[in-house]
Amino acid sequence: MNARTAIRTALLAVAMMLVFSLTAAQERTQVRWYVGLGGGTDAPLIDAQQAVVDEFNASQSEIELTLEIVANAQAYDVLNTQIAAGNAPDIVGPMGVRGRASFVGAWLDLAPLIESTGYDLSDFDPAVVESYNIAGEGQLGIPFAVFPYFLSYNADLFEEAGLSLPPTEYGQPYVDADGVEHPWDMDTILELGKVLTVDANGNDANSPDFDPDNIVQWGFGVGFTDVRGRDTLFGAGNFADADGNAVIPDAWRTAENWYHAAMWENYIHPNGAYNGSDLLAGGNYLGSGNVAMMPIHTWYMGWGTANLEAAWDIAPIPAFEGVTTAKLHADTFGIMESSAHPEAAFTALSYLLGEKAQTLTSIYGGMPARLSLQPTFFETFAAKLSTDFPDGNFDINWPLVTAALAYPDVPNHEEGMPSFLEASARYVEYAQIVDNNADADVDAELDALQADLQAIFDAAK
Repeated sequence: MNARTAIRTALLAVAMMLVFSLTAAQERTQVRWYVGLGGGTDAPLIDAQQAVVDEFNASQSEIELTLEIVANAQAYDVLNTQIAAGNAPDIVGPMGVRGRASFVGAWLDLAPLIESTGYDLSDFDPAVVESYNIAGEGQLGIPFAVFPYFLSYNADLFEEAGLSLPPTEYGQPYVDADGVEHPWDMDTILELGKVLTVDANGNDANSPDFDPDNIVQWGFGVGFTDVRGRDTLFGAGNFADADGNAVIPDAWRTAENWYHAAMWENYIHPNGAYNGSDLLAGGNYLGSGNVAMMPIHTWYMGWGTANLEAAWDIAPIPAFEGVTTAKLHADTFGIMESSAHPEAAFTALSYLLGEKAQTLTSIYGGMPARLSLQPTFFETFAAKLSTDFPDGNFDINWPLVTAALAYPDVPNHEEGMPSFLEASARYVEYAQIVDNNADADVDAELDALQADLQAIFDAAK
């Protein structure tokens, strides 16, 4: 064989290998993973998720997993469009209760696959597993992550105001600078908030010279949630009762009146006009450095305070009338009922929730639902945050995160409602009215909201 023939033979062999590899890749079962209904859409997280996909694809030769990321603001509409067009993805997640409840009837019952594959559920709290067993729909998820709720606060702003810091454990009172004890509740939040709310001239909200038209710092703000989320500080509830009728829980009516007064009379909470401003970093209250206290979940850790130069820490969720409610976010992944390859999708899902559970919960900032991964969670989570955000402060009161799990909102504020997306749009409209209007009649607007929700619910029957 001469040199030219040898080269041609070698090139032909390489070409055949490339054709074989391409054919093999094309013969893999294609499984699409859709991210957008929950966390995972922020730029720093995308590469980390893609790395998980690449590792899965390299670990076997039967399935090709592809990642689809859609910004949260558009993710619900995009998924609805895909479902209607018969082009829905296979796996969706991470998603909370709201994400799942927004697409009633679209999810595959995983129970048959769990049984046929012998999937081991012993590493989960049985009650958490059961929480995903939805009446009339089946086992719609396998536990993945929980995101406890806590009060974050700017310690520098407390110091500047001459205030003692919040308590460090549940059950402790707030002890002021004079040594006087106060219940750690929403009344104390209001009083602290007045001292911590400051206008452009340095007057706090207690001063007769305070200028409410030129506020530069607020004492308290509930960010990154909707009406239902903010109202849980006053008690658990939902806009739909057990029979599917529209209701305004008494605790939530109290809450909405409190928030309206906090925005327009006491001025401790940003109103709608300020909410998305640059002064408040587009709604990132604590991260802006201009809000002293903000309740938030673990998924906020890291990116939310990336630009905050002040010292900050976390405190217990304050009580209302002696009852503490620390709303809980819990994420899972689901397989769409329309999936053409449910077995392959479940194989990929098992990898995400099994071998990669610790990696993914760390990426999303959640506490693993797997009991075996919980003991080392905070150590590894804090280490990762310090690596990803080297200028951040993560020497905080981590035990409070776990302690909050003793005070979940039952029922969960994100439980489903008939015509979920339409109902959600209506309560968002309500919030726009009261948060942007000092003269709004909160009770009248709540009555109108209930009537409209009832009409929406009735139309869905």
